[in-house]
Amino acid sequence: MKKTLLLLLMAILTTPAIQAQETQTPNPFFSEYTTPFKVPPFNLIQNSHYIPAITKGIAEQQAEIDAIVNNPAEPTFENTILAYENSGKLLTKVSSVFGSLNGANTSAEMQAINRKTAPMLTNHRDNISLNDKLFQRIKKVYLNRDKGNLDADQRRVVEKYYNDFVRNGADLSDADKAKLRDINQKLSISGLKFGENLLAETNTNFKLVIDNRKDLDGLSDDVIEAAATTAKEAGLSGKWVFTLQKPSMLPFLTYAKNRVLREKLYRGYFMRGNNNNAFDTKESILSIVNLRAEKAKLLGYKSYADYAISNNMAKTPEAVYSFLQKIMIPAQQVAKKDRDAMQQIIDREGGKFKLASWDWWFYAEKLRKEKYNLEESEIKPYFSLENVRNGMFWVANNLYGVTFTKLTNVPVYHPEVEAFEVKEANGSHLGVLYLDYFPRAGKRVGAWCGRFRSQGYEDGKKIYPIVTIVTNFTRPTGDTPALLSWDEVNTLFHEFGHGLHGLFTDGKYDRTAGNIPRDMIELPSQFMENFTGQPEVLKMYAKHYKTGKVIPQELVKRLQKSLTFNEAFNTVEYIAASFLDMDWHSITDPQKIDVLDFEKQSMGKINLMEEILPRYRTTYHNHMAGGYAAGYYVYLWAAVLDTDAFQAFVDSKDIFNKEIAARFRKYILTEGGSDEGMVQYLKFRGQEPSMEPLLKKRGLN
Repeated sequence: MKKTLLLLLMAILTTPAIQAQETQTPNPFFSEYTTPFKVPPFNLIQNSHYIPAITKGIAEQQAEIDAIVNNPAEPTFENTILAYENSGKLLTKVSSVFGSLNGANTSAEMQAINRKTAPMLTNHRDNISLNDKLFQRIKKVYLNRDKGNLDADQRRVVEKYYNDFVRNGADLSDADKAKLRDINQKLSISGLKFGENLLAETNTNFKLVIDNRKDLDGLSDDVIEAAATTAKEAGLSGKWVFTLQKPSMLPFLTYAKNRVLREKLYRGYFMRGNNNNAFDTKESILSIVNLRAEKAKLLGYKSYADYAISNNMAKTPEAVYSFLQKIMIPAQQVAKKDRDAMQQIIDREGGKFKLASWDWWFYAEKLRKEKYNLEESEIKPYFSLENVRNGMFWVANNLYGVTFTKLTNVPVYHPEVEAFEVKEANGSHLGVLYLDYFPRAGKRVGAWCGRFRSQGYEDGKKIYPIVTIVTNFTRPTGDTPALLSWDEVNTLFHEFGHGLHGLFTDGKYDRTAGNIPRDMIELPSQFMENFTGQPEVLKMYAKHYKTGKVIPQELVKRLQKSLTFNEAFNTVEYIAASFLDMDWHSITDPQKIDVLDFEKQSMGKINLMEEILPRYRTTYHNHMAGGYAAGYYVYLWAAVLDTDAFQAFVDSKDIFNKEIAARFRKYILTEGGSDEGMVQYLKFRGQEPSMEPLLKKRGLN
C-alpha cells in the first residue's frame, strides 16, 4: 500500500502540467518564508502551488514515518514520540494556508483542489494512524512511561498519542482497519459535498429582490443603502437585494414592516439544503451520521456521541442531555413569556395573526423598546468596527499588558484583511493577528478563528503563532463606516478570545500545547464576551461614529438593563440545535431515516415551542456536519465556566484584576493542555464552577 501510494504521489508530482507550473513560478511552500515575521507570502502563493506542495508534504511525512518504524533501536520518547510529533512539517505548512483560505476566500478552482486532495489526505492520515509497526513502538513507550526518566509533560504527551492511535483504530484487526479506511474516505467525500452545497445555498442560490420602495418601510438608511449596493453588484441597479448572510438578513427581519417578505426571507434561510435541488444536503448529512455510527461501533462504542464525548469533560451523552435539559426548562419558560408579550403587541396593533418564527425579531425589537426604551438602531451608531476593535485591544492590554500594532509591510490574502503585530508588555514579539471582517461570495458563513502557524519550538527556539480571525459583519456604505449590531460586537470579542488563546499558548510539545477538551475550548472565547457591556469598557470603545462622543451614561444603563432581554430565545434556539446534534449522533446503527421526520421527532421530545426553530436545522447544521459533531453543546458547557471565571473578577471588585488575569492566562490560555480540563480550571479558580452566574447573566434564575 505504501509503495503504491508513493508511486502515485510521484506520478502526480511529475505530471507535465505541474512541472510547467513549478517552472513558471517557484513554489513558496518549498522554501523558508522571507516575509516579515515569516508570515505566508500570500502575494506569491498561487492555486497551482497547492497540489504539488500537499503531494510532496505527504511523501515527506511518509518517509519520516518509515524512518521511525524501521529504526532498529529500542523505542524511546525521543526516537519515536518526538520523531513522530516533528514529522510532516511541510504538510502542516501548506495545509494551514490552504484550509484557512478555502474557508475565507474560496473559488471554484480551490474547491476542485479540495475535492482532489481531501481523499489523498484522508488516506495519508489512515496510513499513519493504522500503521501497526508505528503503533507498537508508541505502545511500548506508553507501557514503559513510568519506568524511565520522563517528566510529567512527556508522560502526558505519550498518553495522549497512545490514546489518539487507539481511538483512530490502531488496535483493530486488519479486516476492520480496511472497513475504517473505507468509512473515512466516504466521510471525507460526504463532508465536502455538504460544505459546498451549503455555501451555494447560502451565498448564491437565494436573493430577496425588491423593486418597490414601499417594501423597505421600517428599514434604516444604511441598511437600504447596503441593499442597493448588493443589488448593483448583482447587476440589478435600481433595486434592493437582501441575502441569507446575517448582516443582510437580520436587519430586514428586525425592522421591515412587510410581513410577507419577512417570511419569504426567513423561509429562504431555514429551507437551505432542503429544496430537493442539486444542492440539497439531506443525503449528505444522512450519509455522515450513518457512517459515524458505523465508525463508532467499529471502535467499540455504542454511538458516535459516546465516542466523541468520552474525550470531553462531560464524559457521557447522558451527562450532556441532563445538562441541556436543566437549562432548557427555565429558558423555554421565559421565552414563552416573551412570546405572550409579543402576541399582546400584535393584538393591540390589530394584527389578526399568531406570532410565527419569522416574526420573532420584529416583535422582539418592539418589546425591547416597550420594556427598556431601547432600540438596536439607537446604540448601533456607537459601535463602529474600528472603535470596537480598538476596544477589545484595550481590554487585552488592561488584562495582560499586550499591545497591537497595525502592519503595512506584510502580505494579506484579500485587500480588506488587516494584520497586527502582537507584543508582550516588555515589547517582545508574541505573534501576528489577521482580521478579516466582511462577507463575500467565496467566504463561508459565520465567524471563526484559525491559525496560519501554531506556536512551537524548533531546536529550542520559539516559533511564534500567526492567528487569523474571520467574520461576516455589516459592510461600510458610502460615508457610513461598518456599524456593528450588539450581537456582532460580542462575536468579535468572542473570536478575539480564541485568538488570544492561540497567541498565549506556550508549550514544548504540539500534542498538549493549547489542546484542551472540546467542551472547554469555548471558555477562552466566551470569557471575553463578559467585558463587552461593562461600563468602563463601553466608555473606551462606544463612541458615536459622527460626533466621536462617548455613549451617554443614561444609554449605558438602559443597555445594561436590557442585556438579559431575548437571551431566553437565544438559549432555546441554541439548545434545540444541540439536542438535534446529540440525537443524530446517538443512533446506534446505520439506518434509512427520513431526515425531516427525524428532526420533527427530535424537537417533539423536548416540546420545542413552534415559534422558535433550532438555530441550525439538520440540513444546514454546519457544526454537526463538521468538527463539532456530538459537540455543539460545548458552547453552553463552556458558558458555565466563562461566567464563573468572570465572577472571580467581579468578586474582586476589579474586572481587570492583574493577579486573577495572570492566573487565567497561565492555567487556561497558556498551559491549558498540560492536565485535564477541570484540573486546570480548579488551578485557576480554586473552586468548582457554579451554574448560578450563567443563569443570572441570561435572566433565567
